[in-house]
Amino acid sequence: MASRTGTHSPAGICKSLPERGLLLLMVLVFLEGSVLPLGAASSPDVTHQANSDNHIVKEAGHNFTKKPFPVLSLDYHHIQAPFEISLWVLLASLMKLGFHLIPRLSGIVPESCLLIVVGLLVGGLIKLAGEQVPPVLDSRLFFLCLLPPIILDAGYFLPIRPFMENLGTILMFAVVGTLWNAFFVGGLLYAVCQIQPGNPSILHQLELLPCLLFGSIISAVDPVAVLAVFEEIHINELLHILVFGESLLNDAVTVVLYHLFEEYAGVGSVTVMDVFLGIISFLVVAVGGVLVGAIYGILAAFTSRFTSHTRVIEPLFVFVYSYMAYLSAEMFHLSGIMSLIACGAVMRPYVEANISHKSHTTIKYFLKMWSSVSETLIFIFLGVATVEGPHNWNWTFVTVTVILCLVARVIGVVGLTYVINKFRIVKLTTKDQFIVAYGGLRGAIAFSLGFLLNKDHFPLRDMFLTAIITVIFFTVFVQGMTIKPLVELLAVKKKQEAKRSINEEIHTQFLDHLLTGIEDICGHYGHHHWKDKLNRFNKKYVKKCLIAGERSKEPQLIAFYHKMEMKQAIELVESGGGVKLPSAMPSAVSMQNIQPKKLPPAKPAERALSNLPKGREEEIRKILRSNLQRTRQRLRSYNRHTLLADPYEDGLGDLLIKKQKMIELERKNESEPAALSTE
Repeated sequence: MASRTGTHSPAGICKSLPERGLLLLMVLVFLEGSVLPLGAASSPDVTHQANSDNHIVKEAGHNFTKKPFPVLSLDYHHIQAPFEISLWVLLASLMKLGFHLIPRLSGIVPESCLLIVVGLLVGGLIKLAGEQVPPVLDSRLFFLCLLPPIILDAGYFLPIRPFMENLGTILMFAVVGTLWNAFFVGGLLYAVCQIQPGNPSILHQLELLPCLLFGSIISAVDPVAVLAVFEEIHINELLHILVFGESLLNDAVTVVLYHLFEEYAGVGSVTVMDVFLGIISFLVVAVGGVLVGAIYGILAAFTSRFTSHTRVIEPLFVFVYSYMAYLSAEMFHLSGIMSLIACGAVMRPYVEANISHKSHTTIKYFLKMWSSVSETLIFIFLGVATVEGPHNWNWTFVTVTVILCLVARVIGVVGLTYVINKFRIVKLTTKDQFIVAYGGLRGAIAFSLGFLLNKDHFPLRDMFLTAIITVIFFTVFVQGMTIKPLVELLAVKKKQEAKRSINEEIHTQFLDHLLTGIEDICGHYGHHHWKDKLNRFNKKYVKKCLIAGERSKEPQLIAFYHKMEMKQAIELVESGGGVKLPSAMPSAVSMQNIQPKKLPPAKPAERALSNLPKGREEEIRKILRSNLQRTRQRLRSYNRHTLLADPYEDGLGDLLIKKQKMIELERKNESEPAALSTE
């Protein structure tokens, strides 16, 4: 944007000063108003209690004195909860608005950092007002209300192609990398805590299992923090999907390690059988979460078949089925994040084929709004919870934790990349490894997991929370603020802002079919072969069950043509016959009665589809992607070592003999009439 990088004139600065001053005044007034309701909520209502006592005394004395009818009354407790929720949402929205009204600030400080600072200010104001800071970042509120919208938005609009192409690399970072970080941080932290046994310290009370539990909490990359920072630096698609995919898929590892170490921390020992059960639990948590999400996604797609007469409730099914998938997974202690990702990715292609364009727009913007507000509230609540405390600061524990998190991340990424590059066609460069290692941000998930610990079983829980908050602040502020200058300094490839043209997408799809055919010829069943098999199965069976009406049978080009004809007919009727049909898409009836006219030559600088609206161009793009010629099904696969004989090769000699006999017979027939005529 020009406003972020360009210089501002003095007139522009003076013009924007009143607006910024007005915005700052609104925020201060709002903060003052938010402190008073929160204080009222945290302190008992003495006047209300006194009035109720007086009322009881009057009833006891049978004194029914008539009072004047109250014209205006105040009952804050009646609307306390929704009013405070609305205030927090309004605060989050105003902060987001103010952040984007100051382009210089947004170009230097990430939005997540500014929101945490706002939370610190709000918590400080509540403290200065002499009120108790409310526990805003409660674990139930975070996991059941704030986190699902962000994950659903990420899963529903997940770029499937780059995600599946890099799934092996993502799984290596998410599973092996998270295990390495947890055991490296936890093990070395326990070793540091046992140093100097002659000098008694509170750290000597820590055992190995609580340290490993703390390592499993602090080692997972947070998807909320990654989304907040990486969307601002506009990193290329490969690095974004690697770090963000890791933050999504490491949820299963974190859940298993957390419950395993929490269960056996009080016992004090873990057997080989417990490790074996932990591995099985990981598979159950990961695969079970994906299956639950896929089942609810299929149910949502099947339900959307029957919504053609009630278009208003179409978006509701998407939200409700997704949330039910998350709750069902959490009910069985499965991975709710993986369940939401699977539900959104499975339902989207079928739901969008059934619902209307308006419903699609509603789903898109409601998810974006919901996830944006949740993300803003999470960072504000994180700042408020930091002020709330209680804290137990230990310099040794906190400093060693931050250093070990950085060292473990670097060693894990470099070591895993060395192994991964042996199997990748497109290698991860040194710059890519640096961005992946530097982008391992921690966030509110780690804080909420630490908040869930029982203080009776973990007496040093407050010290754990203080260290977790320090690591979160270090990664979000230090790494989040410096990653953008480092990306520009290292000249890392940025994301392409412009959309790929239809021509590029056609050639990409053509290359996919070509590679599938080459794999068929070579007899090598690679991922292109299995992707083609899956597409055939999807088209032959799944689409017929999940997509309504004739849309699953007739070619989409014909369906799109009928849709265009109907739309043009409606426009013609509504305007009284005065609408000029677009020449780029004439109707079949009009072409029978109109002589072809020469079109003016197109300007070379304009695109062929420049006059089409974005919605229609996107629909044409999807049609061209799904209707390209499929590679033909081969009955046999072969290679150069097992070449089959040509079935026509053995009969080639017989064919030549028969052809020679036919030529001789024709010559004989031609010579017989000539002999008869001479006689």
